[in-house]
This record gives sequence, C-alpha cells and structure tokens, in this order.
Amino acid sequence: MLDLVFNSVMDTAAAGSASPWAMILCTVFSLLLGICGAGIYMYKNTYRKNFVVTLALLPAMVQVVIMLVNGNLGAGVAVVGAFSLIRFRSVPGSAKEISSIFFAMAIGLATGMGYLGFAVMFLALIGAAMVLLQALPFGNGSGMARELKIMIPEDLDYEGLFDDIFDFYLTENELERVKTSNMGSLYELQYRVELKKGISVKQMMDEIRVRNGNLNVSCSKTDLNREEL
Repeated sequence: MLDLVFNSVMDTAAAGSASPWAMILCTVFSLLLGICGAGIYMYKNTYRKNFVVTLALLPAMVQVVIMLVNGNLGAGVAVVGAFSLIRFRSVPGSAKEISSIFFAMAIGLATGMGYLGFAVMFLALIGAAMVLLQALPFGNGSGMARELKIMIPEDLDYEGLFDDIFDFYLTENELERVKTSNMGSLYELQYRVELKKGISVKQMMDEIRVRNGNLNVSCSKTDLNREEL
C-alpha cells in the first residue's frame, strides 16, 4: 500500500521526459486536488472568486512547469526568475492566503513529480488539519482587543497623558502610530489596547475627551484579517 503512495507514476520514464498519458493523468489529479484545496480555503472564510479559481488551477500550472523543467537546469533557473518577478509584482496577501498558495504549490510539486498518492495523502492530512484548526477556538483572542484612536491638539504633550485612564480601564496598551491631521493642527494617536472585563467603554471615552479637549475619540474592534506576510 505504501509503495502506491510513495512511488511515482513516472518512475519508468526516462529522465527529463514523461509520457503523454502520465502528463494527462497528473494534470487531472492536479485539477481535482486543486478544487478540493480551494474548497478547504473557502470553509468558514470570506473569499473572492478570482482567488478561489486561482487556487484551484495553481496545482495544475505548477505541475506542468515541474514536468517541463524536469532534468533541465537552465529551464529551472529561468522558472525561478519568472516566479520571482510574479511575486514582486503582486499585492501583499493575508497570512491565510499565503499559506493556501503554498498549500496549492506543494500539491502541484507532488503531482508534477508523479507522486499522485503522496499528493492525495498530503491534501487529506493537511486539509483536515486546516479545517479542524479553523473550526476549533485555537488561536482566538480574548475578544477584548480594540483599536483606540484619539485626536489631540498639536500643543498637547501626549506622553503619559492618558496613563492613569489606561491603567484603570485597560490590561494592555501600545501606541502604534502617531500622525498629523487637519493641516498639522491636530495629532492622531492610534493605540492597540486590551479592555478589562466589565468596564464601560463610554465612560472611558468620556474621560479621554476631558483630557483631549473634546476632540474625536474612536474605539473599534481590530481587523485581524488584515495581517499580512
């Protein structure tokens, strides 16, 4: 049974060549496994059709490239350079998108080398782990993380200005960004904070407004999906 998993369908082919039937078989497997991988990405996740279709086709495209450069060092170097150009001309993606792309490429590498049984096993094991971890509360935060933005006048020293308020209402706070606003007459302070349980957000914001001259204060949930690699 293990021999069927770890043996390549191209073991009997000459180095640097593949029979048409082997290429067709590997391409069909790549498309089927790519569709399954795209379905795993779609589970409990917001997605765009263009990206999902790309995930479904990516294993087949990688598989064809691997078959074409098999045993050809010069072609392999050229492909690496082409992939590098594509990477630097693409927009940054979220951590889950990047991991899904690597997942699809790994399937394409396995099918491109003819290891169809290994590709199926890899999809089943890693795909099941991805679905399970997505369904479980593994990695979830406390739900109390917030993004706090405070506007202050340009002549107000913000260092330590809100420390006593933060100590009372927050368990953690970190100043992430300071930028000017309104032609430089205002500063916007952006904090990543963790609220204490049972506190009143409105009361905290009212106390901050007393310190900042009743300028804008906003407290919103952090966008965890924006994390990029």
